[in-house]
Amino acid sequence: MSATPSSRRGGAILITGGAGYVGSHVVLQLTERGERVVVLDDLSTGHAQAVLGAELVVGDVGDAATVARVLRDYAVDTVLHLAARTIAPESVRDPLRYYAGNTCATHTLLSCCAQAGVSNFVFSSSAAVYGMPASGIAREDTPTAPINPYGASKLMSEWMLRDLAAATGLRYAVLRYFNVAGSDLRGRIGHSTRNATLLIKAACEVATGKRESIAVYGTDFATPDGTGVRDYIHVDDLARAHADALDYLRRGGEPVVLNCGYGRGASVREVLRALERVHGAPIPVVEHPRRVGDPPSLIADAYRIRELLGWAPRCDDIDLIVASSLAWERSLGEQRG
Repeated sequence: MSATPSSRRGGAILITGGAGYVGSHVVLQLTERGERVVVLDDLSTGHAQAVLGAELVVGDVGDAATVARVLRDYAVDTVLHLAARTIAPESVRDPLRYYAGNTCATHTLLSCCAQAGVSNFVFSSSAAVYGMPASGIAREDTPTAPINPYGASKLMSEWMLRDLAAATGLRYAVLRYFNVAGSDLRGRIGHSTRNATLLIKAACEVATGKRESIAVYGTDFATPDGTGVRDYIHVDDLARAHADALDYLRRGGEPVVLNCGYGRGASVREVLRALERVHGAPIPVVEHPRRVGDPPSLIADAYRIRELLGWAPRCDDIDLIVASSLAWERSLGEQRG
């Protein structure tokens, strides 16, 4: 879906974390359709060169003065909030960093948005809010039971947004990401985070000689091949979900929480086999015991986003996801070489 020209008049769109992996893909899609976008990013994990077609303001989303200035100077009427710390194991080791960087920073941002009269808000949340659902499949009404501070920090932010909207009439959409992977199909931007923990990114680093081996945590889960099953969504499809959510809110849509996934999973072994097919050679694998808190399977029930937003994925193919990731990883090697 795309917005009509009349719906684009007015203020700018602020994208926090727009220099990061997912954020940069959202920026690219929105600027390509003619939106006026400003990015706020502290560049702690993002990259300035990934911001294409938008103005970048370097700053912290938890800094009220900076946020208020950006909202005012750019006449922002819509915020897409993607800035966050996202590594679940790190959140267990350093929980206060996650509550500060995610929950408290979101509080600051929402306070500034309320004062500035922002109309629409799209929040980047996570499947981590569900914890370990017994069936392995999560619907939006599945009870939330996060098992780490990362998931808890996201859920607290959802609650703040919900309650603010009830008090002020702010229109919002919460997008609960499942496992994001892949890179821009034209090779313009991609996943450039150093020391990344995501499986496909790490496996591509092994394939390109940047890591010695890929670690597989747990081979005795109650899944078809013993390894964990996850719902992998291509970053381009996820970015399109943000654009579709924005269009929905502009049409006057009610507050909504939506899963962002394909509704089917791939095991760790299946992902690695896909990489080996695309790469044309095996990669070294080291098996480890399960990590505490890893669910055997976590798959989205993704019916609602298709029905409500008309969102239609275009990259629902594990080989395509892996191939775009590997192509980007190879291009990074050429850039650094």
